[in-house]
Amino acid sequence: MGVVKYSPGIEYVKGSLAKPKKSDGHNHGDYLIGTHREAATTNPNCTRLYVRKGDTYGNKIAQTVEARAARTRFTVVSQAVKARKENISTLTTDQAAFKAQKDLPNGKKTFKAYLWKVCGDAYDDQYGG
Repeated sequence: MGVVKYSPGIEYVKGSLAKPKKSDGHNHGDYLIGTHREAATTNPNCTRLYVRKGDTYGNKIAQTVEARAARTRFTVVSQAVKARKENISTLTTDQAAFKAQKDLPNGKKTFKAYLWKVCGDAYDDQYGG
């Protein structure tokens, strides 16, 4: 993977740098997309640049059962993470459990990642994922 470095004075770019031109019902060209990660991470490279085909966006094909299941799991787990993060009655026990596992070999390094693991495991246990 390459590392993106912009000209002096440009720290990062977020969004589309180039979009395909629509003409006569079809696209000409590709997307050029710059991203900048602002969420907590252990990776020092937070800027990426992607090239996507002009017809990438627009879900024209039927989704597979696995894709629908993954989207459903993501939606349910993200809602559970949000609810758990805002639940004051379990917050102190969650923070204590997070700190206890943080320095273990496979421990999650951020509290949010820990909650995603806990809620994801609970979803998988309930729905056989």
